[in-house]
Amino acid sequence: MEGKEEDVRLGANKYSERQPIGTAAQGSEDKDYKEPPPAPLFEPGELKSWSFYRAGIAEFMATFLFLYVTILTVMGYSGATSKCATVGIQGIAWSFGGMIFALVYCTAGISGGHINPAMTFGLFLARKLSLTRAVFYIIIMQCMGAICGAGVVKGFQQGLYMGNGGGANVVAPGYTKGSGLGAEIIGTFVLVYTVFSATDAKRNARDSHVPILAPLPIGFAVFLVHLATIPITGTSINPARSLGAAIIYNREHAWSDHWIFWVGPFIGAALAAVYHQVVIRAIPFKTKS
Repeated sequence: MEGKEEDVRLGANKYSERQPIGTAAQGSEDKDYKEPPPAPLFEPGELKSWSFYRAGIAEFMATFLFLYVTILTVMGYSGATSKCATVGIQGIAWSFGGMIFALVYCTAGISGGHINPAMTFGLFLARKLSLTRAVFYIIIMQCMGAICGAGVVKGFQQGLYMGNGGGANVVAPGYTKGSGLGAEIIGTFVLVYTVFSATDAKRNARDSHVPILAPLPIGFAVFLVHLATIPITGTSINPARSLGAAIIYNREHAWSDHWIFWVGPFIGAALAAVYHQVVIRAIPFKTKS
């Protein structure tokens, strides 16, 4: 009983805060989990592995399905004569968040379930995957999947698609380009930070259910960001999503702000990777007695 009373009395202050912080903490020997080694910068051997191409196919298919369902939802909202008869902005946000939840759940064990060049970029900065795989995912599989997904929507409903903006991301009237860029940076930060936290090796070691539930907070983060930023930029936080819609719609105004939907998400992803790796994740669970 004495030990238990001592625990209650000390509470959160039981363990000393005098412990290494920042990147220095990652070298600590007193850890309760096994730190995975950083991915090599270049991994030519991956190009000979079937699992490498299988992962790429999974990214292509997931991004294709993501664009197909979400752009169709946007078209249904934009083309309705009465907004009260549609899913509304909340329904669009649920469409994006729900698809990410489902697709991350389905593909996480194959490719990591990135479905987003900004997400891949952030994980690359954290040395979670090689440059070889990052380039393969971003330039080939994710972008091509997004283009094909938007293309199928246009093929099914060309008049509706071309008459309602094609789901392309633009900065809304009344907002500056700076506002749009800031919204994309912060929105992507929220998403990538959530992904890092939900898939942290330390949390996985302590709570076995964390990796199983990871798609839920990730999808919910996408939903919340869309609620906040749809009125500003239509919400991208995913350069492939913006690229696919812009290429298939291919109108001048869809390209005038397009740089925002690459620069913003990549900055947000980089900030989230640095914040999580250096500030949050670096503090170990255990301390030396």
